[in-house]
Amino acid sequence: MMQALAQRWKNWAQPSLMRRLLLAQMGVVALLWTMAIALLLYDSYEDPELLKYDKIYQTVTSIAQNLVDRPDKQQETLAAFDAALLETVGDGDAASDTSPVMQVWQRGKLIYRSTAAVPVILNSAPNLIETVKAGGREWRARTLQSPNSDTSVMLAEPSVWRLTVTVINRGFYLLPLVISLPFLIFPAWLSVRLALRPWRQVSKETSERGPNDLTPLSYAPPHKELKPLVHSINSLLQRVRDSTSRERSLIADAAHELRTPLAAMRVNVEALKEQSTDEGQRELMGNLLRSNDRAARLVGQLLQLMRSDAVSDNALPVMLSLDALVQDRLAMIEGLASARDVELELVSDDRVPVLGERESLVSMIDNLINNAIKYSPPGGTVMVHVAQDGQQALLTVADQGPGIPAALRERVFDRFFRNPDQNQSGSGLGLAIVKSVVDKHGGEVVLGEAPGGGLLASVRLPLAMADAPQPMLCS
Repeated sequence: MMQALAQRWKNWAQPSLMRRLLLAQMGVVALLWTMAIALLLYDSYEDPELLKYDKIYQTVTSIAQNLVDRPDKQQETLAAFDAALLETVGDGDAASDTSPVMQVWQRGKLIYRSTAAVPVILNSAPNLIETVKAGGREWRARTLQSPNSDTSVMLAEPSVWRLTVTVINRGFYLLPLVISLPFLIFPAWLSVRLALRPWRQVSKETSERGPNDLTPLSYAPPHKELKPLVHSINSLLQRVRDSTSRERSLIADAAHELRTPLAAMRVNVEALKEQSTDEGQRELMGNLLRSNDRAARLVGQLLQLMRSDAVSDNALPVMLSLDALVQDRLAMIEGLASARDVELELVSDDRVPVLGERESLVSMIDNLINNAIKYSPPGGTVMVHVAQDGQQALLTVADQGPGIPAALRERVFDRFFRNPDQNQSGSGLGLAIVKSVVDKHGGEVVLGEAPGGGLLASVRLPLAMADAPQPMLCS
């Protein structure tokens, strides 16, 4: 339970563009609401509609004048009018911080005020809206005097700061946000999700790419926000593709050019060795020939690697019988195995069809078997097994050599990496070639320990069906 909660918290705490956009939308709504409230309060402060409405003053003046001889009735009527006014523009409570107040003078005497909690408010001049301080508070007040009598009426509203504090304290500002924002979350989430569909399409296509697929993205969004991103990705892929192509061409050209001088060197050293009678010189020339063999093998493997990497993305694979191909390669390598006193043994199903590019598959098989022969001891056996395993073709090559430690079985697929404890000569390219070919054919290669000791290399390739369409090679 705690682990699940920790995982949920981890997922929530992870930065999210969707959450960022949702918070941004809710923040914009809150900002707009704040601006609306602020504008309303500022407008009520600068241009108070109640204080500008002369008919209110005239009505109160008429009540006071008509009932001057009946004070009780005058007080009752003024209070009723004041209550009606509060119900219209206030909250019905004369003592409220947000309610307007009314004060009436007649013959220089205060005859009515809305509440005793508010002291007498006096304007500096009649018919002027101004800010007046009374009882430690600020009011926007206006006094209007009747031209035909000695009756004057004062109406006042709380200052904008008092109204602001009251609006916040009473929830008039936060309550609408708290109520409305939850109802905005789902529409906002839906709108953001729909708007991000092109972005997800670009992300999906990018994530589905293999490490060697450097072709431009097929999705061309019409949106001006995504166009620069896709253009930048395609430009980057083009630069990497060009750089990789130049690297492959350089290595392939260099390896190809090295074959001729290496062959000439070998011919000359062999001729000198045959003519020399000095055993010391013959031994040195033998070492030189072995070094020449290693260099020639490295050049050959470089060319194989470049050919396996340079398989066209649009190359159409052909139907091949993996068992026949392995049997043919074993026959070609039989001489090398005999020279090293290693026996080759093949166990194969009758027919194991695969779709692939023949030359690269030959390169993969040769490297696996050559490695097994090289590391097997004299008198050892290399077991080769080809079979169908469900919907996959399985090729295993087991030797009786020293094997590879489990910690290094992934690293040996890197180019030019070799087991530091290995005493056999090599270039560190054989398994890199195997990995490159297998990846391009959509397969998998795994190294393990053979039953009798040594290394077990297992290659799985998609099994070809007779009626299946021929797919493109994986890039």
